[in-house]
Amino acid sequence: MAINSSHQEKNSLLQAEPNSAEQNLERHNNALRPQSFDDYIGQAELIKSLKISISAARKRGDLASLGHMLLYGPPGLGKTSLAYLLASELGTEAKVFSAPALERPKDILGILMAANEGDIIFIDEIHRLNKITEELLYPAIEDYQIDIGSGKGTSSRLMRLDINKFILVGATTKLGFISAPLRDRFIHIHRMEYYSETELARILLDNSHKLGLDLQEAAAQVIALRARATPRIANRLLRLVRDYAEHKNLSQISETDCKQALDLYRIDKAGLDSMDRKILSSMLEHYQGGPVGLETIAAITGEDKNTIEDYYEPFLIQSGFLHRTQRGRVLTQRGSEYANQISNN
Repeated sequence: MAINSSHQEKNSLLQAEPNSAEQNLERHNNALRPQSFDDYIGQAELIKSLKISISAARKRGDLASLGHMLLYGPPGLGKTSLAYLLASELGTEAKVFSAPALERPKDILGILMAANEGDIIFIDEIHRLNKITEELLYPAIEDYQIDIGSGKGTSSRLMRLDINKFILVGATTKLGFISAPLRDRFIHIHRMEYYSETELARILLDNSHKLGLDLQEAAAQVIALRARATPRIANRLLRLVRDYAEHKNLSQISETDCKQALDLYRIDKAGLDSMDRKILSSMLEHYQGGPVGLETIAAITGEDKNTIEDYYEPFLIQSGFLHRTQRGRVLTQRGSEYANQISNN
């Protein structure tokens, strides 16, 4: 790609930053993010590994020698939070971007040129990078250099520029969609695990203090039980409970208060929302529990098939309500029993 080497073009490269909507969202979420490894709850093996690698990088006097990192797993498990935490531990800055927003090659070049020594460059949904952008990353990841074209026509030439050593943290919900050349350039590849109810309850109690709420331990357990083993969902439910408590003028939030609030918002004791229940009941009512194809489920529920596959289905499978077979989706015994209960209520 040929890039005009004028001063104005260089400035446009250096100014590649997240848009204002992304910045506002990050400011909102940062209030509940852990600020140190001591505050971080869950992912014990990953945190242990990172502590070792960070200690070794500091002893070498080269933070970037920590190596690039790929985090994969279901959404909402803290991949972005971990990137911010990593930057905090290193004393550098985290620059957060979404892969679909990096459409033009100059977008990624601007990000790389603006990075300071040891900065974290976090790319969410990295499997969605376009091919040109991905290939521009290769020399930057391996040699901390970028290729920039200048001039046009017969006078065009390619320049290789040195950039500051950075740490790329990629996040994806679909590891299999990442090309082998990109995947193999990461030093650390870690799967983010679902959280236990005990871990979620601890997170909820910590975050309730940050939000100025007096949440009883039993109440935190109620939310944790319905949070689908995911911190992002736990924090969303906590905010809903906060709204309920403020509406009711509650000075302290009890177990009963939480149950009433979440029942009001139609989040049941198994963590299922109205669409989860619709999927189960529709499969039982129309197809006697299956097998049912994904597109058929999407048609009878009115939900997008990708949303069902990426958001609803993983939790239903993990919770033992659903099986995925070569012939289609099938309700388990537990799923059939739960669908019966839904139909009878």
